Amino acid sequence: MGRYINPGNEGFAEILQGRYVDKSGLIRVFDSTLNIAGQKLVMVSRPRRFGKSYAAQALAAFYSRGCDSRQLFENLEVARQKGWDAHLNQLNVIKLDMTGVIELAGSVDVVPTLREVLLAELRQMTPNAGTRHVGEGSPLKDALWDTVQATGRKFVFIIDEWDALYRLAQADKDAQDAYAERLRALFKDLTFTPEVVAGAYMTGILPIKKYNHQSAVSDFREYTMVAPVAYAPYVGFTEGEVEGLCEEYGMDLAEVRHWYDGYDLRGVGETYSIFAPYSLMRACEAHTTGSYWPSTEAFELISSYIEMNFDGLQDDLVRAIGGVSIKVDPDGFQNDMVTMTSRDDVLTLLVHLGYLTYDAHTRTARVPNDEVRAELARTVGRSRHPKLVGLMRESARLLDAMVAMDESAVAVGFARVHDRDTTPLFYNNEQALRAVVKSALVAAVDDYARIEELPGGKGFADVAYLPARGALRPAIVVELKWNRPVDVALEQARERRYAEVVDGLDVPVLLVGVSYDPKTREHTCRIELQEA
Repeated sequence: MGRYINPGNEGFAEILQGRYVDKSGLIRVFDSTLNIAGQKLVMVSRPRRFGKSYAAQALAAFYSRGCDSRQLFENLEVARQKGWDAHLNQLNVIKLDMTGVIELAGSVDVVPTLREVLLAELRQMTPNAGTRHVGEGSPLKDALWDTVQATGRKFVFIIDEWDALYRLAQADKDAQDAYAERLRALFKDLTFTPEVVAGAYMTGILPIKKYNHQSAVSDFREYTMVAPVAYAPYVGFTEGEVEGLCEEYGMDLAEVRHWYDGYDLRGVGETYSIFAPYSLMRACEAHTTGSYWPSTEAFELISSYIEMNFDGLQDDLVRAIGGVSIKVDPDGFQNDMVTMTSRDDVLTLLVHLGYLTYDAHTRTARVPNDEVRAELARTVGRSRHPKLVGLMRESARLLDAMVAMDESAVAVGFARVHDRDTTPLFYNNEQALRAVVKSALVAAVDDYARIEELPGGKGFADVAYLPARGALRPAIVVELKWNRPVDVALEQARERRYAEVVDGLDVPVLLVGVSYDPKTREHTCRIELQEA
């Protein structure tokens, strides 16, 4: 077993020593594509901390020759299908972590370093294959071909963090082009690829880089956060898996949902509600919810694009933080962190990085959960752009006015946001009014969990804001009425006992009625306090 070629199963064995949520079904999906033209080259992109390296370790352990991984997999999901072990430890594997290769070689020498380290291991692996093509300085493709002939086994390529060069060496175009050319040489050769490559699994944050609207390696099938298809249930944790974790660790499922759920990914015939795995496991280990979102260099770069405010991007982000879905066209995205020319490019990048989740049916994006909402709000709050800071301060003032029961100030605040954020075509309806409330109260992200259609005593409250533990704030229940008196909203909130939604929190409740008259274009507000 080598460092890069047939690396064995120790990495996955160590993973199994901890609390492993069984995602081995991903192997079955990939295994079904091996040696099938047009299907065997797979690129799966997902955000940081969404289990990319776990999947790479599992695949390497499953296919690598020179080790016996049967005991590791025989009780996992992958083994529940007849014939599951046909390729178990039967193929040659080349596993590359591109961040490690860059650290070893530097960005300039990635391609020549890769060739030399792989040739060195190939010589050890097949000492009887001769030196014509496996010798020092030989072409890598020829050496791989000779190895297949000597062993009778094709290669599975597993490339983790495939896009590291594009993220870490953004200005080194020569190195990027050489890397892209190496990928093309391995996976787009009509003679070499069918004879030598059984399959390839690349994973990273970004989809494959586009050049003039064409992929650098166009034969790969891509499964992204925009369109994960068969890989959707393996992007993160599913609802059923999280229910089991919450029971095991004594966590409150509803609270966990608010913090880490919200990635609605379309699979094959089903849409999966996906939870962020890294943060959820940290919360289980700590037995408390909170923000475990890792700060990365990626968002520092995105912050600069937010400052540019392409096509009203900042307004859209404030609305998204408040809970409003925003239109996004992901098709023009060039799959890098440099070529940004529009709001759609920045928003699509946020989808790939996990800060937004995308709905392919409506072609809209939204903030998935409270953890990400808090991270975005902090970033927006640190903005140097006066307008963006102003929007956040305006929302904070409106929230303070609501807590102070200043009905006039709240009505004026809602009217201002309604005029700013709503087009005339959709101005006069209750859904627009609900979007206004969410956008206006974006500052509530720091101290509140926002819940829509929350069941109360005898009905469903339109929008409720429940204070976080330790936050010295009242709960807020908002009832909306369009073209009806505001007193009707408060009366309905009382009659349906909406205040019961906060039973057990031991906090006072503000019942907030908001009404809009489409004839006079007047907003009115009534606020009533119910003590704990």
